Formats: sequence, structure tokens, C-alpha cells
Amino acid sequence: MPPQTRYAKSDGVNIAYQVAGEGPPDLVYVPGWVSHVELAWELPDLARGFERLASFSRLILFDKRGTGMSDPVPPDDLPTLEQRMDDVRAVMDVVGSERAAIFGASEGGNMSMLFAAAYPERTIALATFGCTAKRVFSPDYPWAPTPEQRQRGFEEVERQWTSGLDWEDVAPSLDRPALEELSRYYRRSASPGAALALMRMNTLVDVRDVLPSIQAPTVVMHRTDDRDANVEEGRYIAARIPGARFVEFAGADHSWWTQDRDAIVDEIEELVTGVRPAPEPDRVLATVVFADVVGSTERLRELGDHRWATVLERFHATVRRELERWRGTEVDSAGDGFLAVFDGPARAIRCALELRDEVRRLDLELRVGVHTGECERLGEKFAGIAVHTGARVASLARSGEVVVSSTVRDLVSGSGIAFEDRGEHELKGVGPRRVFAVL
Repeated sequence: MPPQTRYAKSDGVNIAYQVAGEGPPDLVYVPGWVSHVELAWELPDLARGFERLASFSRLILFDKRGTGMSDPVPPDDLPTLEQRMDDVRAVMDVVGSERAAIFGASEGGNMSMLFAAAYPERTIALATFGCTAKRVFSPDYPWAPTPEQRQRGFEEVERQWTSGLDWEDVAPSLDRPALEELSRYYRRSASPGAALALMRMNTLVDVRDVLPSIQAPTVVMHRTDDRDANVEEGRYIAARIPGARFVEFAGADHSWWTQDRDAIVDEIEELVTGVRPAPEPDRVLATVVFADVVGSTERLRELGDHRWATVLERFHATVRRELERWRGTEVDSAGDGFLAVFDGPARAIRCALELRDEVRRLDLELRVGVHTGECERLGEKFAGIAVHTGARVASLARSGEVVVSSTVRDLVSGSGIAFEDRGEHELKGVGPRRVFAVL
């Protein structure tokens, strides 16, 4: 569930904020043009990015004044960078954060860089992504839009905001439904007048002179073909911040969470904690357990839908209780069956035997298959030939039996578990395997 939204007062303006994770350290995320702290969690990729950031920090999210759930501001009273910095300090104060790392994305990077320079005593580290030092062309900064190009951008926002802008330049890697979802998010994050006012305000920003004053450890990140902020702008910023490290990612997305999200978060984690996270293993040796209820269709006809649903509810509760007891992990459960994984085959067998006996109290019989092999881990899911083998082994079990592959039998040698040889079987899609029933 998303964190609870609360408010901090900044010079009489209510600033919406959320806190996720525990830390230490604290990490303040400064969003780009517009944001919405609650709707952001409805974007799956952005939510996963927040979850990763909160896994190694106390993540502090907020909406800048005039956007999201924070108080609106009059279109003719543009907030200054100083006022925006006051908003950050107000949020940090109310949550009791004396020092924090700052992560600024897109136009949130301007404020982040100024904050790090102005408040070095409150800044642990600085990370930026897709940021610029200024937003209008000059001979010594030739990558920014010309005044005429910026004016056309104002007119486009004013004309199309309510009907939906084309966000393909922001995230060209996304398909059409995802782009429409992103468009809805931005349009719900600010009114047309507020979005245009903030765009005008950002056009006036120029932080080039403050870059040499930043003392915090800094990583500047940018995508090679970013269509909104030229990669040369990221290189420019990194070259002028003392000791800053520049990291370039392939791709054209301006939004940080839509491409190489985990690699970007890895850079922030290393900067903030001093430790680069180890890559999540894609393949792992695991013992898979497949089980299903014998004669479930007949029991459904006998009991009826309502009573059978009650029995299944108790069945799944029993499964989860025993998995927790024997250190198993539930991977999938549907109807009258389940798939679980264990880090040891002996525990898997003993859990299966205990579970078989426990569900008999519900007048149910199980058949169970157990196999150990290399699995492909896909997030919380497991796949691969080992999983298919476990399913095929389970299909050979009789009512009330736990049947294992020869691999499992060999691995638990000396455990005191006895087996009966059931011979070699041709397993569909797997090949010949010798199986054994647990006695």
C-alpha cells in the first residue's frame, strides 16, 4: 500500500509529502515538472522505483507547491527556487531529517543542485538524472532550446493539456497504452495554468554559477539520446561539480523509471550507502514442491460451492502455516493446488509429509511431487525445466503419497528418510527419470 500522505507548512503553503522505508539514511526525491505523490504509485514502473529506493533508505516524497496534492499557486505568482528549497527544508524538518541525500530528476535537478550548494550541512549526497543547468539557448550553452522553441512549447501545453499531450519524446520506449497512462498521470498532477506557470518559471532558471560550490558526493546520470535534455548538458554539469561522477545510460527516455530503472537505482544506492548492490541472481538451485487435492471435483459436487470454498480457505491457511514452519516459500496457489520452493530437499519432504497429515483433518487427500534443480527466478516467480520436472513427478503420485525424483533421493542420503523405488518413467517434455515414493 502507498504511504500515508501528510502535510508540512512552508511559509503558509501546505506541502504534501510521504515517507516510505526506514533508513538510515534519509533520501529526498525531488520530482520533475509536475508530480502527484498518490497517483505516482499507480504507475507500476515508478512505484517499483520508489520501492527500490525505500529498500535502502527512508524515502521522502513530496509535491512541489502548485502541483499534485500541495496547495495551488496563482499562475501570475511563480514560485522561486528559494521558495522551493524552503519547501524541501519544511518537509525535512517535519519528518525529523537533519541530513539527507537528494535525488533530483529532470527539472527537479535545478532545485536539488541549488539546495546541495546552499545547505551543505544538510546534504549527504546528490544524485541527478536528465537534468539541465539552464533552459534557454546561449552561445556558451548551445544545447538548450531557443526562446522561440520554448515559446512554441508554452503554446503547445496551453493548447493540448486538457486533451492529452503526446509524451513520446519523454518516454519513447513505452508502448501506446503506457504512454496514455503517463499522459493521464501528468494531466492529473497539475492544472493547465499551473503546468504552464511552472514551465515558464523553469525557463528562467540558470544554476551554472552554483555548480562549483557543491561539496557533496555527486553522481550525474543521463541517457545518451534523451530528447528533452541533451546528454551534453549532463556532461557539462558533471564537469563543473567538484569530484562528480558522470554515468551515461543508453536509450532516449527522459523519465528515469522507464528504462534501466534498477541500474539507475544501483548508482544511487552505491552513492548513498557506499555499497553497490549485488546483482539479483537470475538462476538458483531450489527444491520445488507441487501438490494438489485428490478428487477435488467430486468433493465440489458433494459439498456445493459455498462449503467447498470454506474448505479451500482452510486448506490454503494450513498450507501457509506449514510453509512458514518449514521455511518454504509460496510461489503460486490456485484452487486446490500450490507450488512452493525450499532451500533444502529434506525440509521440503518433511513439510510435504506434515502437510499431507494435516489436511486429512479437513477430509482431504494430497498427492505431492518434489524435485531439486536449477530454477530461473523471475521476481517472486520461479520457472525453468526444474519446475516442469516437479510438476511431472507430482502427476505420478497416488492419493496420499509424496513422490520425489532421484535427484532428491540422492541429496537427502543419510537424513533417515526412507524411499520405495517406483522405477523409471518417461516424463513429458523432460525425458526419462527415476522416481521414488517416500515411506
